[in-house]
Order: sequence, then structure tokens, then C-alpha cells
Amino acid sequence: MSISRLSVLDLVPVRQQQSTRQALAASVALARVAEANGVHRYWVAEHHNMPAVASTNPPVIIGLLAAATQRMRIGSGGMMLPNHAPLVVAEQFALLEAAYPGRIDLGIGRAPGSDPVTSWALRHGGPSTGDADRFEEHVSNLIAMMAPEGVGLQVQGRSYGLKATPLAGGVPTAWLLGSSDYSARLAAQLGLPYVFAHHFSGEGTEAALHLYRSTFQPSAATPVPQTFLTANVVVAETEEEAERLVRPQLLAMISLRTGGALLPQLSVEEAERTPIAGAHTALAEQMRSRWVVGTPVQAAAQLAELAATYGVEEIMVNPVAAAYETDALDRSANRETTLELLAAELFAPVG
Repeated sequence: MSISRLSVLDLVPVRQQQSTRQALAASVALARVAEANGVHRYWVAEHHNMPAVASTNPPVIIGLLAAATQRMRIGSGGMMLPNHAPLVVAEQFALLEAAYPGRIDLGIGRAPGSDPVTSWALRHGGPSTGDADRFEEHVSNLIAMMAPEGVGLQVQGRSYGLKATPLAGGVPTAWLLGSSDYSARLAAQLGLPYVFAHHFSGEGTEAALHLYRSTFQPSAATPVPQTFLTANVVVAETEEEAERLVRPQLLAMISLRTGGALLPQLSVEEAERTPIAGAHTALAEQMRSRWVVGTPVQAAAQLAELAATYGVEEIMVNPVAAAYETDALDRSANRETTLELLAAELFAPVG
């Protein structure tokens, strides 16, 4: 199956010596490069209290990115619903849709995306599992609140109307995101588009997509199953260069998976001076084997194989190429190059 759409997932990474302002500027520049190279949608994640990740508030970043671009769809990958009141999310995305009609995606996740301390702070000290246990109810309510007609609530024996925005001209496209069977089953039940976090786990993708497609219940907004694949990607002119650029991200993920801190990303040079502990070699090889790293030709071939394996026409790449010590702090030059080289190869005229 050929790839007809290339999309981007951005965690707004922070590297050594880089401020939050510079990390945001780099992501704005990356979004502009993405749109110039035909990228279809650009999503930002939600993570909290991580020195290496600046994407703490997707609606704010989506507003910045949508204002800096013209056509590309901008969205969340995703909003972690247990962290938020459904009405607040509905209001945020209804306003974004009003400001940038036809361009906003609302990707919704069930995981908290944060550590216990942050979870406590987000819930004012309340229970850490209650909202997640009501995820299906909250998703349904959120989507209904964004509709032009809103919802009717029964409170103390009286009916009240509730709308996320006074006069909606359209609604964001809602997606369910997940890394287990739960979200696949719920997306199919509600007739919503669905994305499995292949870039994160790399395991269970086939089973989750089969469950989603085989049990899908059509809806007015989504008459047939809709999904795409995510992948960590680094592309460079040479294979050797691509391997150098991916090493800092690999070291960061080893630290995360082995209980270490996710600190600001190392430079390429610092990563080359940092050995991988022998006990972590197998983990490093396992993770690296699931990533797409190489020349434009190699990367395009690997992505095409993934698309054929999982029956998708859209690939969302998380460009994880690191920076050199001398690179400008307000740009992500190697992430930009990854997108430029990959798009040129994927969409090159045939013949």
C-alpha cells in the first residue's frame, strides 16, 4: 500500500542549553517546514513535569502552530482526558475550531501522561483513577458538548442546555488514541477514528487495528474505520549520519525505560561520548529495531513496508533527530532535514 499522507507528531523536545522559548520557536519553525513539504497533519503531545519535553499544554501550542501555518491540520496527540474536565477541553477545541475552521484535530488519550506528583496537582489532591474509570462517559460528553446543538443536562430535576461555544460553525475531528485494546474497542463502538501508539510500544499494533476494524460501528462523522500508523524516524543523507543523529534519542529512551530521568536531550557529540551500559544493550537494540533510521531511500522503503503490513495510507512520523553542539537553539535543523528528505522521497514524481 502506498503512502499518500505524511503527518508529524511533535513532543516539543528540549535539548541541552535550550530554553522553553527556544524549544517552542523550533517547533513553530518545524511546523512551517512540514507544511511547505506537504505534511497533512501536525499533532502535539501532552506530557508534564519532564525536563526534556515542553508540550505541557496542547491547546496553547496548537493555537501557536495554527497561527503560524495556513493549510495543515493541527491537533493533539493527545489530550490526556483524565487530567481535564471534559467541558474545559470541549471549550478549548471549539474555540480553536472557530478560529481555524476545518483544521483542528482533537486526539484523546486515557493515560495520565504524568508522574504521581503531577497527577495529584492536576486533580487538586483528588483520586488518581476516578476520571480514567469514567473515560467512555467523558469522551461521549466532550464530543456532544462541541456539537452545534450542545447537550441537555438534568440537574436537580431541571433540564439545562450546555454548549462548548455559543454558535459553532463546525466541530473538530475527534480521534481516540491508545496503546491497548481498550481504546481500539471504544473507538469502534463510538464510530471514531483511532490511532495505536506504534511509535511508543511497537507491540500489539496488528491485534489492536484488527479489533478496531472488525468491530467498527459506522457513525455519521466516520462511516468507515479511519486510522494511521506512527513511527520514530530519522533521515539523513547517509546511513552513518542518521545513526549518529538517532543516538541521543536512544539514550534518552533507555534512561526512561530503566527508571532514570528524562533529562534535556544530549547533543550528537555528547551522545557519542556516552556509552550504553552492557545491561542495557539488548533493550537499546530492541527499541532501535522498531525505529526508521537511514537515508531517504531506506526510510521511505521501511515506511512503505509498515504501511503495507498494517493497511494504512497515512504515516505520522515523530522526527527524533538530535542537534549538534553548534546548531542554533531556536531551530531543529536535523528534524527539519528529516522531514524535507523524507517528503521529497515519498512524493517524488514517478518516471
